[in-house]
Amino acid sequence: MIQEPIQRRKLYQDVIDRLMQRIESGALSPGDQLPSERELMETYGVGRVAVREALQDMARSGIVEISHGERARVATPTASLLIHQIAEGARHLLRIQPETLGHLKEARAFLEIGMVRIAAERATEQDIKILQAQLEKQRDALLDIDQFMKHDMLFHREIARISGNPIFPAIVEALFDWALAHYQSIVRAPGAEQLTLAEHQKIIDAIATRNSVAAAQVLSDHLNRANDLYRKTTTD
Repeated sequence: MIQEPIQRRKLYQDVIDRLMQRIESGALSPGDQLPSERELMETYGVGRVAVREALQDMARSGIVEISHGERARVATPTASLLIHQIAEGARHLLRIQPETLGHLKEARAFLEIGMVRIAAERATEQDIKILQAQLEKQRDALLDIDQFMKHDMLFHREIARISGNPIFPAIVEALFDWALAHYQSIVRAPGAEQLTLAEHQKIIDAIATRNSVAAAQVLSDHLNRANDLYRKTTTD
């Protein structure tokens, strides 16, 4: 029988394990400062390099926050922080493997169609007014591509917020952030801005009638149109 060799762990990984035990036990709560580097070195019997590598790894994972001149602090977990950590890896993946954009667009369609169904069922009159106001802001930004894209994202983020799930808005924002460079080529296509605005209005109208099936169909058509236009602009 072939056996896998036992992997030697690095010291900083043991430091992470010890600190995670303290966080998970409640000995260290969100917002609490961690002991100083010197205290950690003395407590765990390791050098400064191991302590710093452990803290940097935990910071990259969003577990602790490091500010210059201050001791590391246990991060307060939020949906936005979680998605931000994923976003960094996703952006790198798109740069290295741009063909994964298709997977990203498929995931976006699946998630947003589900979100708009929920939004149509739960939207209040105030929510509809907020959506309409967001669309007008996007209309006012027609001559500024960066602002137009920002309000495009905020429109879809608002639909996610109406769903009532705090994770959804963070996901929408991350999806736009990951593929921003690709979507800019779509918006710059002749007439695309007006199409986007008209489709956004149709989405609002469907949500306002509390018709989740119609809202899902309109949003699906909107995303499919954008994807078809992207394929056209990249092959012309």
